[in-house]
Amino acid sequence: MRLASVMRDGRPTAAVVESRGVVTIDSVVPDGATPAPADAMGWIEPAPWTRLAEAVARAGDDVFTDSAAETFTAPYRHPRKIWGIGLNYREHAADLSESAPEQPASFIKGDHTIIGPDEPIVVPRQSERTTSEAELGLIIGRLCRDVEESEALDYVWGVTTILDQTAEDILRLNPRFLTRSKNFPSFFCFGPELVPLEEVLRSGPLETLEVSTIVNGTDRRSNTVANMTHRPASLVSFHSKMMPLFPGDIISTGTPGAIVVGDGDRVAASIPRVGQLRTSVTVQR
Repeated sequence: MRLASVMRDGRPTAAVVESRGVVTIDSVVPDGATPAPADAMGWIEPAPWTRLAEAVARAGDDVFTDSAAETFTAPYRHPRKIWGIGLNYREHAADLSESAPEQPASFIKGDHTIIGPDEPIVVPRQSERTTSEAELGLIIGRLCRDVEESEALDYVWGVTTILDQTAEDILRLNPRFLTRSKNFPSFFCFGPELVPLEEVLRSGPLETLEVSTIVNGTDRRSNTVANMTHRPASLVSFHSKMMPLFPGDIISTGTPGAIVVGDGDRVAASIPRVGQLRTSVTVQR
């Protein structure tokens, strides 16, 4: 059972994706029983998630629709924080003539950067060299503060596919321009599904996941999580010791390779056992 948001009457609506298809949450959780979260982010905490799972299990097959007929959008739009991690795969650091940092090279992105599947990445006028980067995203599920690496994954609700964008030419002007180069609108695409961590781990540890950046149908850069300098549990622990992490916060764990994109390109992030995120690229005129 996975979380998503689909379009209903022109607005995003929280939904569940499972073997029978897609069902909107408002069609299986009774109105007025208890307050229902407004979007998918509100269902990832333990109590709402348990209540939702029970409601979906009771639902009849007639309320489900074929996922192929649905229009998916970003699972939610307003996390309290989005953390990005730079140069986390050794090979990608080498691409940029950099060495992998001993501590995570992290930065924060605003929620104005969020788009969902098939919402176009917009290359801004200020940039002539924008890259797109497939990444594994970690979704925090409960308040996380000062946790050790050994317990860090207990605070991760699940994972998702991400396309993170960078105005690389701006970053090359000065490494202090990292925030600027990462925060243009449409520079954070995620979804279409949020996958519970327990589902992913049933098929193997996170370190076995392969992350691929695909442009125009060609797999351009791939690597496994095992080749990260700072692996998921380490990233959660590190950032929790800096500041609290809240339910719905996202940690985008770094890319195996950044690919320069241009007008009309089709871009995808592919992670077996998690999903595939697709969108297109347009250039701001």
